[in-house]
Amino acid sequence: MSLAPQELENSASRYASEAIKCDSQGARGMAIANYQKAIDSLVKLLHLYPNNKLNKIYTERMASYQKRIKALQMTRGTDLEPVVDPKASPRERQASMESKSQNDFEDLIMKEKPNLSWKEVIGLEDAKGALRESIVYPTQRPDLFPLGWPRGLLLYGPPGCGKTILAAATASEIDGYFVNVDAASMMSKWLGEAEKNVSKLFKMAHKLNEKEGKPVILFIDEVDSLLGSRNSEVGGEVRTKNQFLSEMDGVNDKGKNIQLYVVGATNKPWSLDWPFLRRFQKRIYVTLPILEARQNLFELYTAPLKKDMRIKTLELSKLFEGYSASDIKDVCQSAQLKVVHELFDSDRYKEPVEGQKLPQPKSLTMTDFRQIKSQRKPSVSKEMIRAYYKWSEEFKAL
Repeated sequence: MSLAPQELENSASRYASEAIKCDSQGARGMAIANYQKAIDSLVKLLHLYPNNKLNKIYTERMASYQKRIKALQMTRGTDLEPVVDPKASPRERQASMESKSQNDFEDLIMKEKPNLSWKEVIGLEDAKGALRESIVYPTQRPDLFPLGWPRGLLLYGPPGCGKTILAAATASEIDGYFVNVDAASMMSKWLGEAEKNVSKLFKMAHKLNEKEGKPVILFIDEVDSLLGSRNSEVGGEVRTKNQFLSEMDGVNDKGKNIQLYVVGATNKPWSLDWPFLRRFQKRIYVTLPILEARQNLFELYTAPLKKDMRIKTLELSKLFEGYSASDIKDVCQSAQLKVVHELFDSDRYKEPVEGQKLPQPKSLTMTDFRQIKSQRKPSVSKEMIRAYYKWSEEFKAL
């Protein structure tokens, strides 16, 4: 009878922990043996469950263990820096390991106080309004909300439409901290550590809010990789998701004046189970830019470019209907690259000579943009848009 995936992952995690312990004590032979046992467990896991969505994580862990085995084997009889100082006391070794774990965790997040105004977020008025109601107004006047306010918000929609910049601008508006974490990295950084990382993340956010007295927006990108469908779960996913649910409940129930907000972002909202959706009281569709927004985006991105006076941003915005905000930036960049390429390929381009005026590319024309359109299709298909609208009809909550 084959082992369940969770048993194999737990086995690998135990062997890895024992290997690190032996490694820290200078017991190279035992460390190598346990690293190899951890690898064997992961190889069996990959073989038995080839379609497991965590296989990429397991492969990365195997490579890490193999690298350490090689280092230990190649340096037998010589000094090799251990993972933890073997001369340290047990308490010091434990503290060192905890410090290393904390440093690894810190690598997963970006903690800052962004300087970004609402004016820099073009379009998305519905999303801005929902974020103002849920975060900005309660922060400024909590006395006006006797029933409390939402602390869990989900931003969903096509990629490249401004979910991250919306959350960052909101943090700037309330003079708060913006803690940005990639959920996929949190799941994959260390085998068996995702559950602990979730706990550390919320503890850090609470500490920032309580110690510094500043509002905190905990932004979790690709939240579906952390809270995806619970069908056929493997390994520590169940524990990790339960830990997240518990932390979210703590945020929602810990007194009406707590200034901590959890903002999740996903391109695949249909991957989230209902227990998680329920904790995101606001579910905000971040749409493709409308005509006016596209025009403003073209004005922004073509402003520093040399262009023909006959170019009209309104005409460009109509031409590129269905393109996301990031698509439009890429279009403008591609148009500039096109004329620069033509300059370098032209007969009039020569190597720069000191004192001489450098040749410049020609002005961008509508013909250039039309050619770019024939070469660059929008990153969001009509089928994707239909899927977002269908999901919104059932679960949208502004």
